[in-house]
Amino acid sequence: MDALHESNLPSLKFLHRGKVRDLYEVDSEHLLIVQTDRLSAFDVILPNPIPGKGEVLTAVSNFWFKRLAHIIPNHLTDIA
Repeated sequence: MDALHESNLPSLKFLHRGKVRDLYEVDSEHLLIVQTDRLSAFDVILPNPIPGKGEVLTAVSNFWFKRLAHIIPNHLTDIA
């Protein structure tokens, strides 16, 4: 499995690259957050990403957003 170190979505407007997430503008009301496989420790991005890390982070976030949606609204609209 190849690791996703940086996303590249030329059809969307790139906004920001954080330590582990990339941010794109989908339209005036929606953003796309791409969780990459980059690894950050002590505020430093380490050179070797972990394959599948972004998918696991997304799955964990999705679980909790769905689980708590009846208690508190959140920003999640879809996961692809």
